[in-house]
Amino acid sequence: MSRRTGVFVTRRPCLVLLAALAFLVLSVVFGAEATGRLKSEGYDDPRSESSRAAVIAAGGPGSSPNLVIVAQARSGSVDDPAARSAGEALTGRLAAQPQVSSVTSYWTGGAAELRSRDGHAAMLVAHVDGEGEQLGARVKRLGRDLTASTGSDSSALTVHVGGRALVDAELQDISESDLMRAESVVLPGTLILLVFVFGSVVAASLPLLIGVLAVAGTMLVLSALGSVTDVSVFALNLTTALGLGLGIDYGLLIVSRFREELALGYRPRNAAIRTVRTAGHTIVFSAATVSAALATLLVFPPYFLRSFAYAGIAVVAIAAVSALTVLPALLTLLGKRVNAWAVPRRRGVHAGSRSRFWERLARVVVRRPLIAALPVIGLLLVLAAPFARAGFATPDDRALPVSASSRQTGDLVRGAFDMKGSSALTVVVTGTASPSAQEGYARRLSALRQVAQVAPVPGPVGDGPARISVVPLVDPQSHAAQQLVRDIRSVPAPAGTDALVGGPSAVLVDAKDTVEDRIPLALALITLTTFVLLLGFTRSLLLPVKAIALNALSLAAVLGAMVWIFQMGHLHDLLDFTPGPLSTTMPVLLFCIVFGLSVDYEVFVLARIKEAHDAGQDNTDSIVSGIACTGGIVTTAGALLAFTLLSFGTSQVSLLQFFGIGAGLGVLLDATLVRGVLVPALMRLAGGLNWWAPRWLRRKAPPPAPIPPPATARRCPPGRCPPNGSVVRTPVRPHASARR
Repeated sequence: MSRRTGVFVTRRPCLVLLAALAFLVLSVVFGAEATGRLKSEGYDDPRSESSRAAVIAAGGPGSSPNLVIVAQARSGSVDDPAARSAGEALTGRLAAQPQVSSVTSYWTGGAAELRSRDGHAAMLVAHVDGEGEQLGARVKRLGRDLTASTGSDSSALTVHVGGRALVDAELQDISESDLMRAESVVLPGTLILLVFVFGSVVAASLPLLIGVLAVAGTMLVLSALGSVTDVSVFALNLTTALGLGLGIDYGLLIVSRFREELALGYRPRNAAIRTVRTAGHTIVFSAATVSAALATLLVFPPYFLRSFAYAGIAVVAIAAVSALTVLPALLTLLGKRVNAWAVPRRRGVHAGSRSRFWERLARVVVRRPLIAALPVIGLLLVLAAPFARAGFATPDDRALPVSASSRQTGDLVRGAFDMKGSSALTVVVTGTASPSAQEGYARRLSALRQVAQVAPVPGPVGDGPARISVVPLVDPQSHAAQQLVRDIRSVPAPAGTDALVGGPSAVLVDAKDTVEDRIPLALALITLTTFVLLLGFTRSLLLPVKAIALNALSLAAVLGAMVWIFQMGHLHDLLDFTPGPLSTTMPVLLFCIVFGLSVDYEVFVLARIKEAHDAGQDNTDSIVSGIACTGGIVTTAGALLAFTLLSFGTSQVSLLQFFGIGAGLGVLLDATLVRGVLVPALMRLAGGLNWWAPRWLRRKAPPPAPIPPPATARRCPPGRCPPNGSVVRTPVRPHASARR
């Protein structure tokens, strides 16, 4: 199939490029609508108890509050006449707003806990109807109106606005601005690095072109999906990082192999066909393994995780197809001009990708494999150790910078108030019960520890479920709040009714349960698909097992490092974030992405090692040859992808920092220590077992493609070996008929 693809795209290169241009224009025009269709929520399971409670309560007087207002007295107490009058007026303005319900205020009969401990501030909580971009626009407008109305010097109050709805809106705004800033740095920076790597401006621009096509095409896919289902806005960040990264990976592989074929004397079209036949085979398996790893995210119900599967699979597919069609067409037309606009003192890199440094390192490693491998394994285990103490939570305003309005309001609530009004739990009682039974149920709830207030709320006009607001005394992310949710759920509901518990703490409990329930299935799927794909690629039983084990070790190291950084807070001053438990969804996301990219690099390395082994080299020589041919490509691709990912470490949103730094660190570890040291060391120790497989599997293996290496190797006569080894390499040019 690879050969037929190469023949087709090189026969009509101009037609292929026109089709690619049309696709790019279509993607830019219609993909620009993606941002407005994506959402900033999606961390909970829509089938969980807390989600069902939210759906039933939505729009009714008992809906969970998503808007929090903290009013501070400019002087004196909030009970002073001027402050009380201003507070009552503020409450009236809020209650009069359309789409605002369930307004509770200290000045209009609210609980005493709505007053701060020092008496200088009071709280109002409310529910604003709507979702997504519509809800974000409403709460931002409300915030501006309310702060403007109390902003004059004559006002007795200073107003701060926050709450879940404003947190989501500000998360979306800041993540979009961070994405644009990252792109403005990443694109030119990547081009400069590629020019240095390739030694040619023309060659350097080709992988970047594949990345741009992948990003633009995925934006079109997300725009279409966003119109029919929920998609997280954070999928845009993965699109940019993975699109550029895989575009560069595949572009590096194609362009480097094409240069090798040109150096062997093949004409441009034949060189492009042979490149697709060899490197294209590797790209197909690489894309399949990365897509399989990302598809594992689809087993998790929260659409935050599913969105990354949508974006990841789309970007991988578009990058692979572009690399196998657009690049060969361009290379056919360019020919030797691929090395045009050469950079001074970098002309020596034009002939191919064989690296002397990686060849020397590989020889050292295979000579002393245990001595080389044990320190690296020890380092990865040390990095992994902190993950044993990992804690988990759902994202709240502390994921935002301290300059954000909702973050400032959240800090005020946590620091000055005993009652966490914005984190009230909503108990929805379905069915019919007598008033006395409902009152008894409310009394039993109020007797629980860590409960500040229990307020039965009348339902809507007519028949409908009863709603009870349970306001905790503790932080909604704390273990005490999670235990309170379990205690409420253990209280028997009135006879003939069912009780559903919702609210922030209930969402956290259900999110953790969902992830824990789905993790075994996800691990089984990602392990099975990776094993099957690598088994088909290598025709070996041991190599897939080795790849999965090394990926697990490097992933444990990355997750441990993330706990050390983001939960323990060792780099919080440098990165400017608030330490705290890890998001329930981010370790899962990081696992699937880093696992997929690790297998991607594994395929690159194994392809050249297998090619050398199939050509007749023994186990040790094939390892050295494969590492020498791919070490530079893998390291360069990893460094460029890490540069893209680590740029998100400058984000103001800690979720994006976690994703960028975690994925970037995983790529760097994998592209250097794992592929450069552990892979050759373990393959050297395994010896001939690397290539053992049952007879039925070997019998189905296709014959290796007849690819002449850049040089033939022959043993030198005794006493006449060169000083640097026992192998003499003689350049070989293909037969004249092959060059035509």
